[in-house]
Formats: sequence, C-alpha cells, structure tokens
Amino acid sequence: MYKRVRRLAAPLLALALAGACLCAAAGAAPALPQTALLAAGAFFTSPPAALRAAREVWAAPEALEAAAPETAQQDAAPAQSAPTQAQTSAAESAAGPLTPEAPVPGEAVPEGTAALLQQHYTQGSGPTYIPVGAGTIRNCTELPDSEVAAEAAKPLPFSVEVGSSEPQVLIMHTHATECYESEEHSWCDPAFTARTTDTAANMVAVGEEMAAVLNAAGIATLHDTTLHDYPSYNGSYEASNATVREYLAQYPSIKVVLDVHRDAIQRADGTRVKPVVTLNGEKSAQVMLICGADNGGNLPNFRQNLRFAAAWEARMEALFPGLTRPVLFDYRYYNQDLTTGSLLIEVGGHANTLAEAKRAGRMAAQALAALLASP
Repeated sequence: MYKRVRRLAAPLLALALAGACLCAAAGAAPALPQTALLAAGAFFTSPPAALRAAREVWAAPEALEAAAPETAQQDAAPAQSAPTQAQTSAAESAAGPLTPEAPVPGEAVPEGTAALLQQHYTQGSGPTYIPVGAGTIRNCTELPDSEVAAEAAKPLPFSVEVGSSEPQVLIMHTHATECYESEEHSWCDPAFTARTTDTAANMVAVGEEMAAVLNAAGIATLHDTTLHDYPSYNGSYEASNATVREYLAQYPSIKVVLDVHRDAIQRADGTRVKPVVTLNGEKSAQVMLICGADNGGNLPNFRQNLRFAAAWEARMEALFPGLTRPVLFDYRYYNQDLTTGSLLIEVGGHANTLAEAKRAGRMAAQALAALLASP
C-alpha cells in the first residue's frame, strides 16, 4: 500500500511544486513555495499527508486578500515577517465586495510601516452558500448544498444543563500565543508577528471574556490557558488534542469544546486587513466559525458539529447583525472528532485591536449562552 500511494503521490507533488513556483514567479502568495517544500518533506514520512498538502497547494486560489485559517494538524514554524497563521485563500473573500478603508481616516502611514485597513465582510449568496437564519455556511466540501442545508436544519445533537455545577463547556487555545494590535492605527509594524506569551494580550484574554459570559449565564465553563504553541509551534494540535482528552476524561459532562483563535488577513504587498462591524456605536472584530468535514473517516461525527455551527451562526446574526463572516465548512480536522460540539472560532484577525477582539468574544459568547439555554 505504501509503495502504491508513493507512486500516486509523486506526480501530484511534482505538479504542486511546479504550480507553486509559477505562482511565486507571477507575484502570487509568497507562502505557497514554502508549503510545497513542506509537502515534499512530508512525502517521505507520510505519503497521505503529502497528498493532502499537494492538493492544497495545487488548489490554492489566486486571490491574495482573504482569510487564512491554518492547515489542520500540519503546524509549521511561523515566519517572523509574515502572518503567523497560514497562507492566503479565498475562504471568505467571496463573501462580499471588498471596500476596505483606513481605520483612522486621514492618518498617514509612516515610512517603514505597512498599511492597515478595515473591512466589513458580508454574508455570501448563491451556490456553495447555505442560509442559516441571517447567517450563511460556505460549503467548501464535495457534499451537495442540499445535503448540508438539510443537516444544518436539524436540532443540536446535545443539550447542556444550565445551572449545573458540572462543567458543560471547555474553552481552549491550540494557538494561544496569537495576539492583536494594542492600539488602532491605519498602519502597522511589518515585523510584528502578532504573537506573545502574555496571557493578558493573547488569545487567552479573549477566551477569558467568553468564559466569563458563559459562567455568568449559568453555563459552567472551564478555560484552559495552556500555551500549546509555545515554545514550539510544531505539534501544537497534537498537544491540544491531549489536553482536551484529559479534560473530557476528568469531566465527562462537557458537551462543547471551543478552540479560540484569531485569523490573519494580509495582502501580497504587506497590507493587513481587519474584519470589523460597528454595533451599538462600538467597533468590534468579526468572527468566523470553522467546521470540519469528514475526510476518510477522521471526523465520523462531523454532521453533529455542523448542526452546532449552523445554530450558533444563526443566533449570533439574530442578536448581533453583521458580527459573523460565513461559517467555513471544509475538509479541516482541528481535533473536532473529540465531541459532537467541537468547533474552531476565529475572533478577528491580527490587524484587529485586542479591545475589538474582546468585544467580539463577549458577543459571540452571549449568543452561545442564549442558544444553549434555549429549551
């Protein structure tokens, strides 16, 4: 079997390498050649992983400004002068026309810095976009839209016990060191990697806001603050997998596991873009749920997670119109096989401010509390 997979993978990998280099020569996403090289290295240790990596490289779109969720279970050390999450993709750029603007009108971009813009991403429409209330799910899988819509319409596959002393929700962070801008400007330091071990400034701070809202609503929530991506970014998903399993073994009452991240949206010229919405007169980051689909048996319960994503998306948009970008339903893993209520949520991006991200986290948690408390 290994020899047969290797024979099949080699031509695909060669095509991926060639395509990536052509993209680089044409001025496309600069991270693609690095991805191809990583795929080449992975081939000798894991042909199936190489096939997946080659497929991602070959299918990489030409759009340079878009969301960039990291590739599941294939962590690579982040470049010091590039977004620390992943390569650009069209995962959400098709969700609406791009009309970015400066966060601080009239503010000059100092020499040696990079421009920073803000953009409100709208919900999608047409093929591949499935309405769920006022929100949408972007179907990036081979499943028919009708099948995804039918599954999304089903009720939650679990129920939580409001007021129970037993933990119902676990919030954790595979990439806890991801962070944000400290102040709002129309420029940013291009050397800022948007990572820190300071838990008052990274994803732990956002998770703390979310946990506080849920606990205040009577939904017992645990918040794990482990820096799974420090000191090594490599293997962070394996590390968080072990952490979640420990919690589930100790607290079998947990129904929901949320992996809280932030996105990284950056153009080829270094311009960073932050997703924003203004609600109640305050600017907030936008959020995006990511739900994985089964790929060869790795997510046998993905349909239950999809129901959860659809319900939470609909509730967020009902309570806070414009808070969300379309749910990304794709062949991702993100340890979402561990419960039937496992999702990854991107709270803003590396160009948002921490204050905007905290505000978004609180609203997302308020909507989740309302959903989970529903009869």
